[in-house]
Amino acid sequence: MAGRRISSLLSRSLASSPALLSKGRRPLGGTTTGKYSTSAAVETPITPSVKVNYTQLLINGQFLDSISGKTFPTFDPRTGEVIANVAEGDAKDVDLAVSAARKAFDEGPWPRMTAYERSKIILRFADLVEKNAEEIAALETWDNGKTYEQSAKLEVPMFVRIFRYYAGWADKIHGLTVPADGSYNVQTLHEPIGVAGQIIPWNFPLLMFAWKVGPALACGNTIVLKTAEQTPLSALYVAKLLHEAGLPEGVLNIVSGYGPTAGAALASHMEVDKLAFTGSTETGKVVLELAAKSNLKPVTLELGGKSPFIVCEDADVDKAVEMAHFALFFNQGQCCCAGSRTFVHEKVYDEFIEKARKRAVNRVVGDPFLGGIEQGPQVDGEQFKKILRYIKSGIEGGATLEAGGERFGSKGYYVQPTVFSNVKDDMKIAQEEIFGPVQTILKYKEIEEVIRRANASRYGLAAGVFTQNINTANRLTRALRVGSVWINCFDIFDAAIPFGGYKMSGHGREKGIYSLSNYLQVKAVVTPLENPAWL
Repeated sequence: MAGRRISSLLSRSLASSPALLSKGRRPLGGTTTGKYSTSAAVETPITPSVKVNYTQLLINGQFLDSISGKTFPTFDPRTGEVIANVAEGDAKDVDLAVSAARKAFDEGPWPRMTAYERSKIILRFADLVEKNAEEIAALETWDNGKTYEQSAKLEVPMFVRIFRYYAGWADKIHGLTVPADGSYNVQTLHEPIGVAGQIIPWNFPLLMFAWKVGPALACGNTIVLKTAEQTPLSALYVAKLLHEAGLPEGVLNIVSGYGPTAGAALASHMEVDKLAFTGSTETGKVVLELAAKSNLKPVTLELGGKSPFIVCEDADVDKAVEMAHFALFFNQGQCCCAGSRTFVHEKVYDEFIEKARKRAVNRVVGDPFLGGIEQGPQVDGEQFKKILRYIKSGIEGGATLEAGGERFGSKGYYVQPTVFSNVKDDMKIAQEEIFGPVQTILKYKEIEEVIRRANASRYGLAAGVFTQNINTANRLTRALRVGSVWINCFDIFDAAIPFGGYKMSGHGREKGIYSLSNYLQVKAVVTPLENPAWL
């Protein structure tokens, strides 16, 4: 899927979905919010009629209150109001969940059933998600703030695609027969690693669930997953569907809670055989340390980024502006791989700045349940305040504020699409991960210069290159020290394409065939041969 196709997919309105919207309001495809104006659509948002049915912990196939009885609120980012109170798991709940996963792995049917049987359960699950797609998308938008169009037309279908992809892998995981010096039969076995601990972030709750749970299940593992405290609802909903599809008890356990309690307990648990984490680099360091200090469990990390988007002198400026805009502002700018350092060649810099400013000013911000909305609120008040602090830092640091720079409306966590020009490499907004709708535009002159500056970052997650010259594209592709390079596109996340980072953006890969190795052990089996016919 091309980047242009994704952006056009998100710009089209959905048909009305009355099952998800309260009566008396205009649904998707109706009223939209104008640029930089506080409309009633923001101040009095639509109330979705989807019910929040699952707020407890999921352990050993049962929904349970936390042992402590504590709950925590999950908030609607459009208003700051409470959607629901969710069971707050801690170390004791993690112990209970890990015990269930351990028993399910050591004694249960999941790793012992045929790979084909596992595949059929995963496929049934994908079918159930499709049948309940509207409710799942509504929960995701309500809890996270991303547009309903994005949830329904992009993320739920991608979720289904990823699980079908890994269902297809389940019965194709096998070892090798290895030639050895001497009379020996040597084979390798690929075995499930055991109990997988998984910690997912709040920016893509459904997709991060799929990226981690899909390959782990296909390989025959059991799982304890901790959701982000900001966005626990969609994972609990789809986990219920997975059990309806036939997943045995104890195979997937979900603990909602906070990082310093539930997350730390999972990372340091002696009975967890493998850990996967997606989140900030700072938290990733803590997770890695806890894993090392406990049972030295292997860890895959998908961490932060400050990805360069390089616009070359031969670029079609109109197309480059649109793609750079998409690379940064998609998902309210809350993407680890966002093209958050836009390097523009000096020959097209002035034209690019003016067009980028106009595009940001015309970006449609408003209630994410309305059709035609391009940008909803940030996920919570903490993230909202952090972004505004970065904007203030950019202004005080001497960058030129071309557009935005303030909150949008007076209710919820909306931020105006913001563009800075005349940004220097040593500015805070050019070095640190803002994770919001703030585009920083830098000027460059020579290709060697932009390679050096693009690589002068502790991060190495992704990069975008916009050029009509194949030689320039090839040169940059090989020179940039990042895990993904998108040429004349951005944010292409096919189920088969691996994703991960260099440097402090983490290690290991998600998606595709490469992710399977995260959840497998390789065992060598050597047997002497007497009078073999051949070696």
